[in-house]
Amino acid sequence: MYSTPHDEVPQDVAERLARTRSRIGDAARRFGRDPQSITLLAVSKTQPAMRLREAWQAGQRCFGESYLQEALSKLRALEDLPAQWHFIGPIQGNKTKAIAENFDWVHSIDRLKIARRLNDQRPAGRAPLQVCLQVNISGEPSKSGATREQLGELAAGIQRLPALRLRGLMTLPAPSGDFEAQRRPFRELRDALEALNRRGLALDTLSMGMSGDLEAAIAEGATVVRVGTGIFGPRRTGTPRVP
Repeated sequence: MYSTPHDEVPQDVAERLARTRSRIGDAARRFGRDPQSITLLAVSKTQPAMRLREAWQAGQRCFGESYLQEALSKLRALEDLPAQWHFIGPIQGNKTKAIAENFDWVHSIDRLKIARRLNDQRPAGRAPLQVCLQVNISGEPSKSGATREQLGELAAGIQRLPALRLRGLMTLPAPSGDFEAQRRPFRELRDALEALNRRGLALDTLSMGMSGDLEAAIAEGATVVRVGTGIFGPRRTGTPRVP
């Protein structure tokens, strides 16, 4: 059974989506950005498939998942919807085949070994898997992600893999309630992407910013913001979290 906090008033997914899109538009205009240049990724981990279907009916097309087995059950339940599926969680070696077969994007590559497995296991005839490198921009020991120093070698290796297309960088920085403090790691990620592009890459994606800091991310150039609670409300308990 699902449970929600007693003080949480359920809200319609369409209403939450509208509010989130309004936040994105307001932030984009505030910082001289085109709102259309920013993709909203609905992060739906622990949410049932019916809630994703509600989001689809409200116009949402891109969905992000962190737990593979949970995601695969949703893909099956929603196979009638031509949604775009993004894998955003840590990647274990024994999960790469299912990810390569079922997802359109992967945001969380931090090792060349994982990239090679995804490349080799991408089904023939499918478009290249769109990928981002996850960067541990805050240097937190508990977080996945490559260091800035590792990015050049990692990017060069992925560029040689024909079934992958390297699009950009992703980060999940330490949370902060201060707007300027929120901006700093996002600025560092943007600087890292620009440094790679000066080496001849043509990266166009900065996957950064969530419900609590999307304005700061947009200020620093985010092209994808990953929003979960802002769309679906608090995570639901009682849902198996299978990596």
